Amino acid sequence: MSVRLIDISKDLRTSAVYPGDPAPKFEVFSSIAAGDACNMALLTTVLHAGTHADAPLHFLRTGRDIANVPLEPFIGECTVLEVNERVITGSYVDEHFPKVDRLLIKSGGKAYFDRTGAEEAAYLSIKLIGMDGMSVGCPADQTGPHRALLGEGVAILENLELSHVTPGKYFLLAPPVKIGGVDGAPVRAVLMDGYLFWSK
Repeated sequence: MSVRLIDISKDLRTSAVYPGDPAPKFEVFSSIAAGDACNMALLTTVLHAGTHADAPLHFLRTGRDIANVPLEPFIGECTVLEVNERVITGSYVDEHFPKVDRLLIKSGGKAYFDRTGAEEAAYLSIKLIGMDGMSVGCPADQTGPHRALLGEGVAILENLELSHVTPGKYFLLAPPVKIGGVDGAPVRAVLMDGYLFWSK
């Protein structure tokens, strides 16, 4: 069976940053063109730029850092769901969310959860929620939705690129970069379409 890989990551350097966050800075400090032996660059960035994962530590004082978040939620079967509502409420989750382990929300970057929607999604035992917007939270309340999900062990992916993805079922590969003691990390998120695995 043939496998198609779909990159659902945004470029860390060029994607829009959340209002108030510093933009990534890129600096070349070794260049072959300048006579150096190799090309090397320095990247300074907030950990929530581009496509990234949130750790519980992002909103929970005693939450796990990103290096200690289990990898299982970030790897496995997932469903891409198109959402046309701006605010995902608890009643919307009840009526429209499928019972799946991993759910990616395609909304053109417009949808976000209110607290009731995040609480209801966590109640469904979803392992991972991914958004194509900058945040799972609404502009008026970032804390409530994040704590409702992260506090129940729901993994969060933000700033995905889903504009070219047809809603449906895929296999997700999106482990965060391992960085000890921090509240999030960049992710190179990929969907596999038409996958086949063998087990012993």
